[in-house]
Amino acid sequence: MEKVVVLGAGESGVGAAILAQQQGYDVFVSDKGQIASSYKDVLTKYEIEWEEGEHSTSRIFEANTVVKSPGIPDQITLIKELNAKGIEVISEIEFASRYTTASLVGITGSNGKTTTTALTHYILDQAGLNVGCAGNIGDSFAKSVALQDKEGYVLEVSSFQLDGITSFKPHIAVLTNITPDHLDRYDYKFENYIKAKFRIVENQTKDDYFIYDKDDKVITDYLKNNKIESTQLPFSLHEKVDEGAYLDNDTITITINNDKLIMSASALALKGNHNVKNAMAAATVAQLLKIRKATIRECLENFHGVEHRLESVLKINNVQYINDSKATNVNATYYALDAMKAPTIWIVGGVDKGNNYAELFALVNEKVKAIICLGVDNSKIVNAFGNCVDDIVETQSMKDAVNYAYKIAERNDNVLLSPACASFDLFKNYEERGRQFKEAVREL
Repeated sequence: MEKVVVLGAGESGVGAAILAQQQGYDVFVSDKGQIASSYKDVLTKYEIEWEEGEHSTSRIFEANTVVKSPGIPDQITLIKELNAKGIEVISEIEFASRYTTASLVGITGSNGKTTTTALTHYILDQAGLNVGCAGNIGDSFAKSVALQDKEGYVLEVSSFQLDGITSFKPHIAVLTNITPDHLDRYDYKFENYIKAKFRIVENQTKDDYFIYDKDDKVITDYLKNNKIESTQLPFSLHEKVDEGAYLDNDTITITINNDKLIMSASALALKGNHNVKNAMAAATVAQLLKIRKATIRECLENFHGVEHRLESVLKINNVQYINDSKATNVNATYYALDAMKAPTIWIVGGVDKGNNYAELFALVNEKVKAIICLGVDNSKIVNAFGNCVDDIVETQSMKDAVNYAYKIAERNDNVLLSPACASFDLFKNYEERGRQFKEAVREL
C-alpha cells in the first residue's frame, strides 16, 4: 500500500489526511507543534495515526508522497532531506486537485483575494451552480473533495500553497495584485514572491483564462517578459479594454466575446476603488461562466463583504469602530486608510514581515489624528510615524488599545483596526485579533 505522510495538522493537513485515507493510502500525520484538540478528535474519529511535538524521520522517509502544510517553509532541513531522497513533496491543493474532476476557479493576490473569492462564490451559488468555496477560506480543498465533492470550486490560493504544485490547474485563474508580502519566506527577494504568485497559470492552456489587474505594474511587467498560454482578460480603473473589464466615469463595462455587461459602480454594496476591482474580477468570472447578467448585478448590489475586512462594528457616541484585522500587510492597510472619510484613530502593529511604511505617510498625514500601537515590539512603527502624528501610544492588549481610542475619540471620528502586520505576537491569528477587537468595542 502506498504511503502518504502529512506534515502539519491544521485545516489543510487534516483535510489532506482524510482524503488520503479515503483514496486507500496508508496515512500518517506528523506535527512538530501541538495539535489542536478539535483536529485530534477528527484524526481519532477517522482512525488516522498521528504524532505531535516531533517529526519521526524514520516514519516520514517511508512515504511515497509527503503533503506539506503551507506554514512549513521549503528551507527547513526535513524538506531538504525529503527532496534529496527523491520523495515527492506537494501542497494540499495539489493533492486534492488529483482526486476531483471539478472545474476550478483559482484566486490569488497579495490583497483582495478573500473578498474576491467570497464574492465570486456568492454569485455562482446564487445562480444555482453546484460550487464549493475552499482553500485559504473556510474548509480545506482536500476536505471538501473527500466529504462532498462539487462540480466546481472557487479556491482562494496563497503563494505558499502554489509553491507546492506540479499539475494543479484552474480553468479560470485570477490575480488581484502583487505587492511585497511574506518576503521572509522568499529570501527577501520580491522577484521570488512574484514567480510564486504566477505559478497559478503555469499549467493553463489556451482553453483556460487569466483575469488580472492591468493597473498593477508588477503584473504587467511580468507579462511583458514571460509568455502565458491562457486567454488574458484584464480589468482596469484607468484604461478601456476590448475584452475584460474597465471603469469609465461611474460605469463598469465587462466584455467577453463582444457580449457586454454594464452596471453602475456606485450601485456596488462594497465601497472603495479596491472593491470596484474585486467586483470586476468576480463579475468577469461569472460572465465567463454564462451567469445571467441580472443575477450578477443583484449579487454585486447585495454582497456586503467578509468578516475582518473593513467591517463596521458599532457606532458609539457618533464614533464609528471598524475591524480590518485581515489587513496583515502595508498594501491592505493602504486601501483601508484610503477608504476613510473622517478623522481616524488608527490601531496598528504586530509581527512585521519586512514592512516598508513609507507608502502610508501621505495618507497618515491626511487622515490619521492618533496612532495606537498594538504589538510586542512597536519600535519600527513609532520611528516611522513619530513625525506624522502628535499622539502615538503603545499598548500590549486589545482592551487597552480600544479603551485608549474611546478616551480620545471625538464625534464623527473613525477608530480603525488595520494592523499592517501578522498577528502572531499577541494573538493566534487575525480572526482572533478581529474578534477581540469587536468584543472590546461591545464592552465599552
